[in-house]
Amino acid sequence: MQEVNQNLSLTHLNDQGDAQMVDVSGKSQTLREAIAACQVRMTLATFTAIAAGNAPKGDVLGTAKIAGIMAAKQTSNLIPLCHPLPLGKIEVNLIPDAELPGYQIRATVVTKAETGVEMEALTAVSVAALTLYDMAKALEKSMQIENIRLLSKTGGKSGDYSVKELK
Repeated sequence: MQEVNQNLSLTHLNDQGDAQMVDVSGKSQTLREAIAACQVRMTLATFTAIAAGNAPKGDVLGTAKIAGIMAAKQTSNLIPLCHPLPLGKIEVNLIPDAELPGYQIRATVVTKAETGVEMEALTAVSVAALTLYDMAKALEKSMQIENIRLLSKTGGKSGDYSVKELK
């Protein structure tokens, strides 16, 4: 686990301690990418039913993928103080993992902007996982959404970040 940088100032607070959106108007637009991931763990029976397309609500994986894409586009409406960004690419993938059993969810978000897209990628995987749960809850209510995390980000003043994949 990486250490926390203790020398950072609180950019989301003004001089009076009130919440504020960070002023990025003086920053240059640069190409930025973020990749986030999570997993949804379920019983083998639920995993098999989803893979076979036998969920009562219909296309679980297709619906979850669209929900993740739509969520990334709505991040600034969902997360206070996030900047609305022009998103150039949003890719959401739900990868079957028989070892869980369940699905690994990955989102890649790209923009050319003054600030990064980490929150958009994290929002995409979170909502895709919640949608997968909603679409399959008739099969199993004990599914677990786990390990929501940023895998990597590129661009911006703070530089690139990458974490070794955890399983």
